[in-house]
Amino acid sequence: MRKLLRTVLASATMLAAPVFGKTALKPAPAEANPARPNVVVILLDDMGFSDFGCYGGEIPTPNIDALAKTGIRFTQFYNSARCSPSRAALLTGLNPHQAGMGYLAGLKLPHSRGTQGRLLPRAVTIAQVLKSAGYFTAMSGKWHLGMEPYSKAWERGFDRSLMLPTGGIYFKDQASKGHPLIAYLDSVRMRIDDPRLGKDNWYGTDLWTRWGERFIDQGVAQKKPFFLYLSHVAPHFPLMAPQAEIAKFRGRYRIGWEKLREARYARQQKLGVIGPNQGLSPLLPDALDWDRLSPAQQDRFDNLMAIYAAVIAHVDKSVGDLVAHLKKMGQYDNTLILVLSDNGGNAESGPWGRYSGDPLGGPTSHVFAGMDWAALENTPFRYFKHFTREGGIATPLIAHWPDGIDKRLDGSLQRDPGHIIDIMPTLVQVAHADYPKTFKGQAILPMEGRSFAPAFHGASLHRDKPLFWAHEGNKAVRAGRWKAVMKYLGQWQLYDMTVDRTELRDVAAAHPDIVRRMAREWDEWAQRTDVDPWTGPPRTNWGAPPDVAARDLARDTIATD
Repeated sequence: MRKLLRTVLASATMLAAPVFGKTALKPAPAEANPARPNVVVILLDDMGFSDFGCYGGEIPTPNIDALAKTGIRFTQFYNSARCSPSRAALLTGLNPHQAGMGYLAGLKLPHSRGTQGRLLPRAVTIAQVLKSAGYFTAMSGKWHLGMEPYSKAWERGFDRSLMLPTGGIYFKDQASKGHPLIAYLDSVRMRIDDPRLGKDNWYGTDLWTRWGERFIDQGVAQKKPFFLYLSHVAPHFPLMAPQAEIAKFRGRYRIGWEKLREARYARQQKLGVIGPNQGLSPLLPDALDWDRLSPAQQDRFDNLMAIYAAVIAHVDKSVGDLVAHLKKMGQYDNTLILVLSDNGGNAESGPWGRYSGDPLGGPTSHVFAGMDWAALENTPFRYFKHFTREGGIATPLIAHWPDGIDKRLDGSLQRDPGHIIDIMPTLVQVAHADYPKTFKGQAILPMEGRSFAPAFHGASLHRDKPLFWAHEGNKAVRAGRWKAVMKYLGQWQLYDMTVDRTELRDVAAAHPDIVRRMAREWDEWAQRTDVDPWTGPPRTNWGAPPDVAARDLARDTIATD
């Protein structure tokens, strides 16, 4: 099977891009090509670039690291800087505004073409494409792509779904703010404590995985290849984990974020995910000095990061559970597993984080890790979720597929730039599916990305057009070695990513012609893809509007004095 698939992929690579199919999707029998893989996409929420052990983190992630050891790690893969935009780009293969998700789900700007707060009919999802190609399709976990008509999971090609409209749920008995916490099992609305979801006192990461396994079993029973989109809440705020697991990490973070960042960076260099010529970015001016914190404050921050670490470690446990289930069902070898995050580490709540409730990390608590731990999560980069610096848009990506990735590539690093818009064309290619020009009578926009399936047999990944970003007025362009980036209301900066991945040396003044060209390309892209001008207030370095930042600083500084 491995030899057959290499031949298929090699032939497809010669075409340079996935072939766009007929004007409408037509079902194909599941048994037509036995080389087609099952697909599991595991998406984390607000996780930093370096949290996995195989990307330099100190949090134990043995199951995820095992996938990397027998798969491929991408070192320059990107998301779209924020939850809803990244999810829209992943599922549709379009830039976020093209899919209708220029901002978070629910925000519809007047007269906007690209900020509609929902998935637009001009986009199809991976589930719709693969279902039409004979796949059983399912999703479990966070949706956050709108609850408007034709924007819900069960309307967008998923045969089965356990769907959280916006996420944020970890425990069955989690406290709510005056309104019930809701999930949808297929299209049936229910409270999260409904026994139909789980009769035990479940933890969310396990529940989404458990239902994903049930859906896999249904696909196998129907003798179809399956597509599972496992969309975790973790490690999005409010951070919550079982108390016994939090306790395992208490005390490990008392040396502070600066020394831990240095240790992560050293491991990244040893692993090869960041070269020795790149440099560790300094902390931002808003950062707290660990050595000037009181023992009580240091203990507080140790607890914050212990909770975060427990959340990540439990995701790893769930990946181990899922892998064991795939092996039990005889589906492991021919399943393509992709693991990534929707944006960089989350600095919202600023330098002090948030820290309330009893027990901390329990179902009635309200915990944010804060800006300085987010800097650790994003090692070696600067900035965070919201921003188009590397800290906001760089994601780990692990691809694992025993039958489809050459054995000689086990544990290898893929250094060519890639983007979350590349997932759709990759899956179209490996599933031998047709991407439509029309669907349900609606003209469909063509895919924006390019397949990274050639990397599965060692080929380099050619990109014939730049990558672009736009979020909250923050902009970026990546074209080969160059990255141009602008913080909202600022000036364009330019970085040579071959020697300065951590964006320490702005060379815009030395290359004004390159800056002008890339800025012009961004403007043309924004016009073509319906990017709306951003008119919101400037944000702090941790992504909060000034009024919210002032409240956070006043409350949390007083609370920790």
